[in-house]
Amino acid sequence: MKVATIGTGYVGLVTGACLADMGNEVICVDILPEKVDLINQGKSPIYEDGLQGILKRSVGKNLKATTDLNTAIENSEISFICVGTPSDGDGRIDLQYIKSAAESLGKVLASVDNHTVVVKSTVVPGTTENVVLPILEKNSGKKAGEFGVCMNPEFLREGVAVEDFMKPDRVVIGQYDENSGKKLAELYKGFHCPILRTDLKTAEMIKYASNSFLATKVSFINEIGNICKRLGIDTYTVAEGMSLDHRISPNFLKAGLGWGGSCFPKDIKGLISHAKELGYEPKLLQSALKVNRKQPEILLEMARKKAGSFEGKRVAVLGLAFKAETDDTRESQSFPVIKQLLDEKAKVIAYDPKAEENTKAEFPDIKYAPSAEEALRDADIALILTDWEEFQNLNYSGMKNKIVIDGRNIVKNRDGIDYTGLFW
Repeated sequence: MKVATIGTGYVGLVTGACLADMGNEVICVDILPEKVDLINQGKSPIYEDGLQGILKRSVGKNLKATTDLNTAIENSEISFICVGTPSDGDGRIDLQYIKSAAESLGKVLASVDNHTVVVKSTVVPGTTENVVLPILEKNSGKKAGEFGVCMNPEFLREGVAVEDFMKPDRVVIGQYDENSGKKLAELYKGFHCPILRTDLKTAEMIKYASNSFLATKVSFINEIGNICKRLGIDTYTVAEGMSLDHRISPNFLKAGLGWGGSCFPKDIKGLISHAKELGYEPKLLQSALKVNRKQPEILLEMARKKAGSFEGKRVAVLGLAFKAETDDTRESQSFPVIKQLLDEKAKVIAYDPKAEENTKAEFPDIKYAPSAEEALRDADIALILTDWEEFQNLNYSGMKNKIVIDGRNIVKNRDGIDYTGLFW
């Protein structure tokens, strides 16, 4: 099929690249010429495992990027809106990019037949039907039904997004009408997974409910871990015992510093805000958010007990991305840790194998080391904040004081160091 993706962030680029790798003709649209140029050179503007290889295979064959939305829509049957929906200060999602994309799309639809618009950006229930669809109708001069409208939430985990797209647990298609859903389902016919077809707002809610549940599950085991720590109980053995119950499973039951990234924080805040607008107080979701916000301070308090005042101390911060296998630092739990260290006049030396450049935008003045060993050199204390595999067996011999606070329970060789785990 002929497909256009509007927006080349994680969702748009992974969606476009994977669909091209499956044999579809794909045009990726972005307003930034530098991103378009990179993609057309077969280079990925983001770090995502497997994505670079797909671009090299597909660019110049059945995948290209452009800033020309009109040409992309005129030469496609289905277009995916994959633009950002950031949060404002109150947790409400900002729809300016969605609205802009819908307005531009609508104008092109005025002269295009048999086209289906698919919202893939994460939006609160009712957005596709009550915001996007009216904008499309107004700017196209057509009624929905003359063009297709679907909502197709993404369930991609950063770091393994390509694998998640190619081997999904499920595909959810929210459809305005039967014909819209049928056309999108045709695109996914080669996937070996359940395909659930719903109305538009149910599909939107499935995305929010899924991410809110997973975030709550992480916060739950962290809450249990905070209690276990005070009782001298191994949280990870507790989690293992729980996970043997098939109703619970081990997935997202890994206690640690907490969750971050572009999805969980934004989605749980967005659902909380939307629920309040509907007159409902979502106390469980609010508690999950509160527990997550508390984890960095708990780690810092452990560090203070070991090292004393941070003032003048050299602190090695290992891990800046919100999780391993990505360069994404959005809502990273490392950031509140670094901010507090700087407030307490520590000398921060940071290292991450992929996320240094993204961190510099937030912390341009701290020191960055070229390796974990260099970050550890002469350090008074080391804080491990991201679960990169290379942090499992580090050599701490170059540290001044071998105090290690492990926020992710990944250090395997603990001999010869003063080790403290967040839950151990």
